[in-house]
Amino acid sequence: QVQLVESGGGLVQAGGSLRLSCVVSGSIFSINGMGWYRQAPGKQRELVAHISSGGSRNYPESVKGRFTIARANDKNTVYLQMNSLKPEDTAVYYCNAAVTIPSGTYTYTSGDYWGQGTQVTVSS
Repeated sequence: QVQLVESGGGLVQAGGSLRLSCVVSGSIFSINGMGWYRQAPGKQRELVAHISSGGSRNYPESVKGRFTIARANDKNTVYLQMNSLKPEDTAVYYCNAAVTIPSGTYTYTSGDYWGQGTQVTVSS
């Protein structure tokens, strides 16, 4: 009922930039927080950036100053601009959204939804 589709991943040299996009579609009443996570081989999935419905942003120290998250509410889209990329940024990047959907007459259900992931590879 809710789908998240990421795009924009690829191969880039160290120091380069990439811009990821994630479109949320389906039976949506509202979208609350949106975020990007990544998972490198053999490692746990980690938060890369988060933006609230009000526009507040959070980043871990590892990407602060290099990555920027933004959202276009009219397009149900969240973006991740990644600059000064490093080889250690190599991972599969996943989009996440907290979405409220209609579940009946005057009833709504909130849940966490994930995209399928997009590969980002940074060569040294």
